Amino acid sequence: MTLPDRDALLSALELVRQAMPPTPQQRWPLLDARCGAQVWVKHENHTPVGAFKLRGGLVYIEGLKRREPRLREVVSATRGNHGQSIAFAAARHGLAATIVVPRGNSVEKNAAMRALGAELIEHGEDFQAAREHAAALAAARGAHMVPSFHADLVRGVASYWMEFFGHFTRGEAPEAVFVPIGLGSGICACAAARAATGVATRIVGVVSSHAEAYRLSFEAGRSIEAPVSTQLADGMACRVPEPNALDIIRREVDEIVAVSDEEVAQAMRVLFADTHNVAEGAGAASLAALLQQRERWAGRRVGIVLSGGNVDSAMFSRVLSER
Repeated sequence: MTLPDRDALLSALELVRQAMPPTPQQRWPLLDARCGAQVWVKHENHTPVGAFKLRGGLVYIEGLKRREPRLREVVSATRGNHGQSIAFAAARHGLAATIVVPRGNSVEKNAAMRALGAELIEHGEDFQAAREHAAALAAARGAHMVPSFHADLVRGVASYWMEFFGHFTRGEAPEAVFVPIGLGSGICACAAARAATGVATRIVGVVSSHAEAYRLSFEAGRSIEAPVSTQLADGMACRVPEPNALDIIRREVDEIVAVSDEEVAQAMRVLFADTHNVAEGAGAASLAALLQQRERWAGRRVGIVLSGGNVDSAMFSRVLSER
């Protein structure tokens, strides 16, 4: 898969803008002081579904509806935010949406998808099992199976990176950005926007140390399946790398680091204390990586993304109560 060019990204940005304004992008004095750096935060927790995934769903469903105007139903699998994006976009185009989640999925993300009009089905013990069931269900119903990685999803997600990099005058973009990796649309979108805007920013991918498939694959130069045991960063709970995403990541990403659930929890507490924003586990991962590498980036300009704020109340309460 090749990266979408600048014109493709700008057209996607226009589609996204029809449904939502740009998300905030700013520095927080307490966060700067804690990190010892100039930290620009992109607040994707401020989209209408509380996560960056909405952008990809909007662009994907718009293209799908143009290609298949008689289509009536879409099916997809998710741990939450991708499903919300598909349900939101499907409703805008009058499509029924069926979303499959693994058993034990986030209670509040499940509720949000139902509130957006989706039929929710719980199946399997992890995302991979849910995705396989969703594909079989789509085939049986004659519905369209929405993938978790696709060029149109990347184009849509890249709209937030176009906003991010477009914020800076030439030569003032951050020296590095830290980007969480789930199945890969976010970090591939970052690479596409970096190329389209001509910035020289270093891309640092972030995985959970309890779900290291992409880091291991990146370092080995081939796809490696790895077990998933994260209890906090469900948005990064990938067991099997997406081949097209891995290909782009190996070409475009400068390095990948891993953060533990404990480091993610600390980053969630820091974001709440220093910015009063709520972050889900994956949403705090980029800050967790920056805090882990604080000495390396001291005194420099860096960017992080608060990619989502959809954490269950009970879990967030537990995280805040810990030291």
